[in-house]
Amino acid sequence: MRHYPTILKWNNPVVPVPMVVFDRKEIGTVRKVGFDSPPWLQTGAIESSFDFSGRMLELISDISQNCPEFFNLDPNKILVTITRARNFRLHGLQARVTPMRFEGGNLQCKRGNRNYEVQQYYVDGREIYYLVTFCLPRFQDQTLENKLVTVFHELYHISPEFNGDLRRHQGRCAWHTHSKKSYDVQMLHMAREYVATTRKPYLHDFLRVDFAQLIHKHGGINGSVVPLPRLVPTARPAKVS
Repeated sequence: MRHYPTILKWNNPVVPVPMVVFDRKEIGTVRKVGFDSPPWLQTGAIESSFDFSGRMLELISDISQNCPEFFNLDPNKILVTITRARNFRLHGLQARVTPMRFEGGNLQCKRGNRNYEVQQYYVDGREIYYLVTFCLPRFQDQTLENKLVTVFHELYHISPEFNGDLRRHQGRCAWHTHSKKSYDVQMLHMAREYVATTRKPYLHDFLRVDFAQLIHKHGGINGSVVPLPRLVPTARPAKVS
């Protein structure tokens, strides 16, 4: 039986967070034309690999400062990661949020006769409470509006207490209320309000282009990638962090 550590730490530059890189080879089989993006979009230096995780975290930080529904977020405790889509279809997993705690912010839970503790992640000394993961290239190939709705959708899953747990709704549909469609309509209203009021519209310029355009401009896309947290058997009594 494999034993997993209860704590994983990454400290740049000695032990950096693992990264995945997409380069121009990724787009050669998708299409042959239409790679150029509008020159006025501010996505960063040309021919410099686009840091998807870094820019998305900047966007999340701006959302947390401008949207009352997300004032509870602490971007320093969020790690944005990416995962590779298995195919180039537009439908399928777009993104997900992974909590680093159990219900109520608990580090431990009991299953059967055993106590389990969820792994804790630290990046440059900061404990991570949530992983927000985007599936590329699928996410980047959606429309601007769909991409923004996805971002808001995932962020709204985060507990209002920001304790490492997810937001829980009343009834049997704990994650999306009674209707995922109405949930996404609510996210659309929030996203439109944000776009209309932010003082840093350039932060979501990268969402105005697709995967191939972003790679063509920057030569590549990179992002953080870490394993999903595992449950580790423990003999310690349960406690709330």
